[in-house]
Amino acid sequence: MPQYDFLVIGSGIAGLSYTAKIATYFEEKRKNVKIAIITKTIAEESNTKYAQGGIATVWKDEDSFEKHIEDTMVAGDFMSDKRAVEIVVTEAPERLKELIAYGTNFDKKEDGSYDLVKEGGHSDQRILHHKDSTGNEIERALLEKVKSFKSVDFFTHYFAIDLITQHHLGEKVTKDTPDKKCFGAYIFNTITGKTETFLAKTTLLATGGIGQIYQSTTNPTIATGDGIAMAYRAKGLVEGMEFIQFHPTSLYQPGKKPSFLISEAVRGHGGILKNMDESTFMEKYDERLSLAPRDIVARAIDSEMKKNGVDHVYLDTRHLDHEDFTHHFPMIYQYCKDNLGLDITGKDMIPVVPAQHYLCGGIKVNEYSQTNINFLFAAGECSSTGLHGANRLASNSLLEAIVYAHRAFLKSIEIFEDNILPTNIPDWNDEGTTHPEELVLVTEMARELESIMSNYVGIVRTDRRLKRAYDRLELIYLEHEELYRQSKISVQINELRNMINVAYLIIKDARARKENRGLHYNLDNIKE
Repeated sequence: MPQYDFLVIGSGIAGLSYTAKIATYFEEKRKNVKIAIITKTIAEESNTKYAQGGIATVWKDEDSFEKHIEDTMVAGDFMSDKRAVEIVVTEAPERLKELIAYGTNFDKKEDGSYDLVKEGGHSDQRILHHKDSTGNEIERALLEKVKSFKSVDFFTHYFAIDLITQHHLGEKVTKDTPDKKCFGAYIFNTITGKTETFLAKTTLLATGGIGQIYQSTTNPTIATGDGIAMAYRAKGLVEGMEFIQFHPTSLYQPGKKPSFLISEAVRGHGGILKNMDESTFMEKYDERLSLAPRDIVARAIDSEMKKNGVDHVYLDTRHLDHEDFTHHFPMIYQYCKDNLGLDITGKDMIPVVPAQHYLCGGIKVNEYSQTNINFLFAAGECSSTGLHGANRLASNSLLEAIVYAHRAFLKSIEIFEDNILPTNIPDWNDEGTTHPEELVLVTEMARELESIMSNYVGIVRTDRRLKRAYDRLELIYLEHEELYRQSKISVQINELRNMINVAYLIIKDARARKENRGLHYNLDNIKE
């Protein structure tokens, strides 16, 4: 069984920036270490790749840390951890400089200064971006950097199944066990069909989001909550799962998954939300109009759609300068033209609808990205640092990932030698299992799960809807458990297993919250 000093599960901005720092540190120390990066498809595929808008940081003299902190607290409905917010905001400029040093190209003006833009919820222009494909540009630069290190082994088309803890040595492990330790993970090689044991002194979960449990999401197909589910099964603490952010403006294309994102920056650039009759409506909901925080805008659109009996609203960009718009948003402009035949700077408005976009909760970590399981770290969207509170401020997610990946790196190099790996860890045992003949059952269960979450645990909730979701999910869980026990490992069965775990955590936390805060909006919580 392979043994590594550092095991990184996920190849987005959190996993790659953490790996780059670890590899750089030990290369400079001229000390040999072994680092493994596990990714379930190709290295480039991650939530990071699809991030359009940008990355927020205080970059100009007119702006201030205090303003960015306040904007974050307001957007999070003052449920954000103030310490986490201060850490991210004040450490942001240094982390951005590192990304630039790695080769990330952010857009500049003619005078050579960075083209900072403003997005919903921000009080100043502080978003660095690369056209409307910022995440893809960051992913490119980080991958080039990481692949230059001899100490890093990439394992593509490998699927992480479960974390290895004392549980696998026959010891009883609960959430209250004080000395829980992670020793690596069982990883399924999708090419050979074999499950391999990866031992590691330190493990980082950087597995991204949970979007595939919803019918409409901007997340890629790999976003099935794997890291959160693995941590939960290993008795890791998970929190804030009720706070699901729906991006207000995904492109309306019925049946398409993932949904194409119309970036927040389009509204920051002057795009205006309108009904089908071209009337504006945001003035009825918030004085910040189309630039209100995402939770407010998403609920406003949901309300207008239900009130008018329509499937979408519009984002009007026809009044914006054609050359300037296509310079800033070439991908959005071309996609709308090629796929829907729309001239969005001429005669056509953009049809938009909310879609699941981001999870504000996740695996609970401290200020160094440590979980309650020793030698297990989590960073990026799968983690809950406390930064986002009840609602994420636009363009704070990529920022959080690099800040906490850096902090995870600092703590990792400090403690990794302390983990003595046991010699008696068993290999994966699948005796008595068979290849399931009817994977159609898994597909059907996944569709039913998506339907339950979309219809009952969406933008607006009620106690009755949440109970119905819980009851129906329990039936899916029992059916899946029986199939899982009998079946050899497959990606489809394990993704569904993880999605069921994550859906349960979302419903459980949503039922427990008896007040409306940020992204959690329950009609039964409204006081007369």
